[in-house]
Amino acid sequence: MKACDFVGMLFLARDVAHRVHLSTRSYAKHMALNDFYHEIIELADKFAESYQGQYGLLSIPLMSSKKSVDIVTFLNGQKEEIEACRYEICDKKDTPLQNIIDEIIGQYLSTLYKLKFLA
Repeated sequence: MKACDFVGMLFLARDVAHRVHLSTRSYAKHMALNDFYHEIIELADKFAESYQGQYGLLSIPLMSSKKSVDIVTFLNGQKEEIEACRYEICDKKDTPLQNIIDEIIGQYLSTLYKLKFLA
């Protein structure tokens, strides 16, 4: 996965989470997704700016979700993809960018906890 695709994927996560946030009847789910879509876009921006500071401008694609699945499955799938591809996104030795990826994975994990056990 290229860095530009990674950022596009995070933008898609924000969009999907926001849509579910607006349609849920669960207050806990509503609030967990509110936190997620605000935080994930900040982290995507942080990653993109840091990456561009090191390597130059990104051309970020507009992505859409392939199929309709529940939000826990969707977010868990994205988290797993990030974990599997993190060293394709940027080199293992590029620790400032890898640290931001760690923060992003942490945001997914925190949100998954809230959705699984508090909503």
